[in-house]
Amino acid sequence: MIPVRCFTCGKVVSNYWEEYKRRVQEGENAGTVLDDLGITRYCCRRMILSHVELVDTLAPYQ
Repeated sequence: MIPVRCFTCGKVVSNYWEEYKRRVQEGENAGTVLDDLGITRYCCRRMILSHVELVDTLAPYQ
């Protein structure tokens, strides 16, 4: 699960995750997608770029 807000500035970033993931999987450049979505601050970009989805991996252990 991606954090709802950026840890540094507090901007909501979770609502961009699905669109970002879909477009990157289709082959678009990650930087271009972030620019198109309006994520310009480096702290918010870090939140999106460094996120790893572990929910499916950890679900069997609950």
